[in-house]
Amino acid sequence: MERVIATGVQDFEKLRVNQRFYVDKTDFISKWWNGGDDVTLITRPRRFGKTLNMSTLNCFFSNKFENRGDLFEGLKVWEDADLRAQQGKWPVIFLSFAGIKGRTYDDTMVQMKKLLTKLYLEFPELYRYEGFENNERQSLIKICEDMSDTEAALSVNLLSGLLRKVYGKKVLIFLDEYDTPLQEAYINGYWDDLVAFTRTMFNNAFKTNPSLERGIMTGITRVSKESIFSDLNNLVVITTTSNLYADCFGFTEEEVFQALEEQGFTEKDRQDVKRWYDGFTFGPVTDIYNPWSITNFLNEKKLKVYWANTSSNGLVGKLLRTGKPEIKKLFEDLMKGEVIRVPVDEQIIFNQLDTNPAAVWSLLLASGYLKVVHTTTFKEGNDYLTEQIYTLELTNYEVWLMFNNLIQLWFAQAGGLSEFTTAMLQGDPETMEEYMDDIMLATMSSFDGGMTPSDKVPESFYHGLVLGLLVEQKGRYEIRSNRESGYGRYDVMMIPREADMPAVILEFKLFSSKRGEKSLEDTAANALKQIEEKKYDTELLDQGIPAERILKYGFAFEGKECLIRKG
Repeated sequence: MERVIATGVQDFEKLRVNQRFYVDKTDFISKWWNGGDDVTLITRPRRFGKTLNMSTLNCFFSNKFENRGDLFEGLKVWEDADLRAQQGKWPVIFLSFAGIKGRTYDDTMVQMKKLLTKLYLEFPELYRYEGFENNERQSLIKICEDMSDTEAALSVNLLSGLLRKVYGKKVLIFLDEYDTPLQEAYINGYWDDLVAFTRTMFNNAFKTNPSLERGIMTGITRVSKESIFSDLNNLVVITTTSNLYADCFGFTEEEVFQALEEQGFTEKDRQDVKRWYDGFTFGPVTDIYNPWSITNFLNEKKLKVYWANTSSNGLVGKLLRTGKPEIKKLFEDLMKGEVIRVPVDEQIIFNQLDTNPAAVWSLLLASGYLKVVHTTTFKEGNDYLTEQIYTLELTNYEVWLMFNNLIQLWFAQAGGLSEFTTAMLQGDPETMEEYMDDIMLATMSSFDGGMTPSDKVPESFYHGLVLGLLVEQKGRYEIRSNRESGYGRYDVMMIPREADMPAVILEFKLFSSKRGEKSLEDTAANALKQIEEKKYDTELLDQGIPAERILKYGFAFEGKECLIRKG
């Protein structure tokens, strides 16, 4: 019998009550509970059933669902007699950070405080309970949208203690999409501020919380322990390469083929679905399918890109648009269907994403865009692990199409970037230089280039030529010329209108032996030196643009020759 497909429903109770299509993943409850870990962090790509699994946990353990064993009858978890006794017996704090996506730290804190206030209102029994001490009552009253950042950071810990007092039992905490605000903070430039708040909140909720029985966090990435988990020595981390819970998120091939058969699809349909949506690997389990894509295909009965429409891909877009040239070259290889061999560290260090290519590949792997084909371990002698090199490729055809469409969209939005501006925003001075050489050879006469000693115009000519190449960027950048900043006047500054784009400072110099310059290398070095000594980046830093997002270029000119160096 065909079950009705309800796409996008992440509420376990709703799916079961309405008898909608559901792939039984309740064995996850048994594995987690019997594992006995205090706090567990599970990372999986977006739309891989994290929220539904967390909703399932909530329905199983929360005392708000006491005597609702009917939701689980016929499912795997209900076969465990000992575990059945835990159904509906625990005070549970269940919250999700999925919707917290502020453009600034202040915006994020407004959203966070609204979420936490709403969380408290889900427990009206707290406000009726007469057994609280006066200080507990006062702390409860302070939880509102106008609370301080400190009160917000301590609020989950406080809620745990209040619930324990009401029910005489420790609490379970389920936090879904813990890293969404952190990714937004990185993209929009307020990472350090949010990390400080998050570290305090997590330490109080999951470490120094005497009212916590056990907890689970889910997210896409494993943010570095040094960033927010430095105090959580009781944390067990499960990533996409871990063996534990490998088949609990996403659909296995057997589950997918059973669903296709139930819905009346043919053998050809099975092979098409495999090509489009198979390819994810978690731990030792291969042939994992994206649940979002499969349920949408079952519903619409069309092969198309479903996954790309579930997120703006802001962080991935930023990294691929502004990353180093070597990242783009390897990504081109991936788009050609080739494999790449790179080091990977599953502990994502966000402040290294702009400088460390390994961090970029780690993020793409954690996000599900890449899959592991092979792993090579290099050791020093027989004992010490020195490095792991991963052979990676794009996960499947849907992912390839997603990136192909995304790249076309970037170029369409930019109005068609020239080779020069593309290279400039990618931090690639060599390609910029090649482009300038071609332009200058094609358009400049010897007089234009100032080949005569009497010519006094050259620098302004070069200045105007480069400005002409940048005019296409006026929709995305405010382009300023000859303005004061720091202790002098820069030649060109590009101030981004979009939060995830780099800022740019350009300084032009003509070769001059009078300055002791022996080559264009010396001239370009002097241009970069002037940017630093005159502190031309002051204006950008004052606007909150972090130093790592400011590209600095020194241009050296002599006649039709151009040399460009990056600071």
